[in-house]
Formats: sequence, structure tokens, C-alpha cells
Amino acid sequence: MVSNKDNYKKLSTFFSEEYSSLRGYVHSKITDTTERDAEDIIQDVALRIFSRSEDASPITNIAGFVYNAIKNRIIDIMRTGKRVRQENDEIDRLWADFAELFYSNADNAYPPGLKNALKYEIESLKPVYRDIILAIDFEGYSYREISEQTGISQGTLMSRRHRALSILSKKLEQEKTST
Repeated sequence: MVSNKDNYKKLSTFFSEEYSSLRGYVHSKITDTTERDAEDIIQDVALRIFSRSEDASPITNIAGFVYNAIKNRIIDIMRTGKRVRQENDEIDRLWADFAELFYSNADNAYPPGLKNALKYEIESLKPVYRDIILAIDFEGYSYREISEQTGISQGTLMSRRHRALSILSKKLEQEKTST
């Protein structure tokens, strides 16, 4: 019979040796979005597996068990994931509204390249900042929904969004003065 320490050791070894393969597997099933980051999914599954009660049945096929757990987590995310599909006109309107956040005190005009500059700057943000901007401002999630999905507190999410907006504002102000 396999002891819990053997399970833990085998699982640890499997995750450390196969991490890149697991990431590749997750990437082959879904693309990264706010709630669908491959590394987050793997870490969530690992946490759940390592948090199993000590009286749980021993795992005989570690690889099969882990891949099955990841597949089930992906299915859960896809079932509960709220994907807001917007028409191109709606996306353009959202970009314009979002750009207005930075130029609300201006004379109702902003440089023609602002939308492209804004897209570029959002894409260049750190993932935690980019994800919160996309989730709140473009995908229509609430802080509560994101918090429930990720386990990150609403206050932290609000701070990240505020920091992201501050970074974007500074970068776009530099863009505005250089044009």
C-alpha cells in the first residue's frame, strides 16, 4: 500500500518534472484570458491535489490522476466562464469610452492614434494589470465575480486596476506630449 508521504513525493516529482508538459496540455485545450491562465489552472489543481485529506485513497496512476484533474478544472472553467462576445462596433465604442477616461477634461478631442496607442500600452502591461483592465472594462466582469473566480480579494483587484490606470495614464500622457 502507498503511504501519504509516497503520494506527496510522487506528486511533487511529477509536477516539477512535467510542469512544462502540463502547461502545453492546458494551452492545447484553451487560450489564455482573464480567468483562463494555464499556470493558474495548473497551480489551482496542484493546490487541490496537495490539500487532499490524509485519509483519501492512494493515487496509483499519478500522471492520469493529474491530467484528469486538469481536464476537469478546464471543463469547470469553461462551464462557468462568462464570455461576453461583443460586436466590432461595440468593441470600438468600449475602446473610445475607455480612452475618454484619460482625456475627460480635454476639449472632447483626443489624438487620432490614441486608440492604437491605448491598445499597445494595455498589451504591454504586466499580466495582472492587463487582466484586470480587460476583465472589468472590456469583458464586463464585476470585482465580485473576479474575486469569486480567482480567490483574490476585491480590494486587491481594485488596487491593481487603479495602478494599471495610473500606469496607462502616464504612458499615454507621454504619448500625447511626444506627438
